[in-house]
Amino acid sequence: MASALENSGLMAEHHAPEVDPALTIAQRNEATTGANAPLQSVRTQLFTAQPMPIEVPLRGRTEAKASVPAVAETAGTVDVVHVTKGQRVAAGDLLCTLDQGTRAAAVAQAEAGVAQAEAGLAQAQLSFDTNVDLRNRGLAPANSAQASDAALAQARAGLSQAQVGLDNARAELARTEIKAKVAGLVQDPLAIAGSMLNAGSPCATIVQLNPIVFTGMVPEAHIGLARTGLEANIKTVTGQTVEGKVTYISSVADNATRAFRAEIEIPNDDYAIRDGVTAEAVVSIGTAPGHLLPQSVLTLDDEGVLGVRTVEDGVVAFHAITIVSDTRQGVWVTGLPISANVITVGQENVTAGQRVEASPAATAEATAS
Repeated sequence: MASALENSGLMAEHHAPEVDPALTIAQRNEATTGANAPLQSVRTQLFTAQPMPIEVPLRGRTEAKASVPAVAETAGTVDVVHVTKGQRVAAGDLLCTLDQGTRAAAVAQAEAGVAQAEAGLAQAQLSFDTNVDLRNRGLAPANSAQASDAALAQARAGLSQAQVGLDNARAELARTEIKAKVAGLVQDPLAIAGSMLNAGSPCATIVQLNPIVFTGMVPEAHIGLARTGLEANIKTVTGQTVEGKVTYISSVADNATRAFRAEIEIPNDDYAIRDGVTAEAVVSIGTAPGHLLPQSVLTLDDEGVLGVRTVEDGVVAFHAITIVSDTRQGVWVTGLPISANVITVGQENVTAGQRVEASPAATAEATAS
């Protein structure tokens, strides 16, 4: 039947192309397609380097800048407690008043002593002036000057001593009023009216919350970039977002974590941020050239290296990249030329060194629409 169909011209003749059996499959495909084969079509988009923010995230918590006890400087019984726990106070506000006892009387006695010394000095000065006048007129012997000088010096010393006694008496009386040295919130321990305080015993404890401090640990990999004065954005677990500045970086690493302690001061005028709240800080180190790319253009080469494929003079090129940060707008990467024609569609169908037909993404989308 085949012979009859062939003789009648109804069966087409097939001639297998001659192929070198030593060629590989890829070489045979290239030989069969040749230069006349259509080029692979891809879409590209031009991305240009721009200032990329370099940010270092830190995890930590808030801490009060200081906890300052307001202590008694003299012994005495607490007469009045003027504050309550949690009350906000300013520097110089009265916290506790101790029983004055005989301190007021001691001040009055010292004042009387000063008045008596002033009268003695006035008398000594008058005697000194009279003696000078008499000696100038020759009515007093010359050796009388020494006695008048000594009397005047003794009167002046007596006044100075009396004044020192008065200052000490007034200072002791002032110590019965315990005042806040810093502004903040009153916390325990807080004295109770009627209790006895010795010198050094706390009347109240003032916690400084303005400014408040964020403390975190800088990994040793980033310690070379850390310095004081850097801007930082802090967000607490309670939803508060504030800005601050790096004020301290430790020179000694923690033995367990090999990280360095850093402190960021945060303004807290309304005392809304409390001590001990977990927070996260993002410290802005500066900027560097980088590219903001959509995640969809990232791909892997045959060796599993992360990068992007670009078109350069009609030929595909592969560039390994490093992801610096991931944002909602895209990923910031380094490793690309200043201007890169990145393949956005079809990057998985081509390889480095392959010639392609590239069309801008906007033009391709307009044509499709």
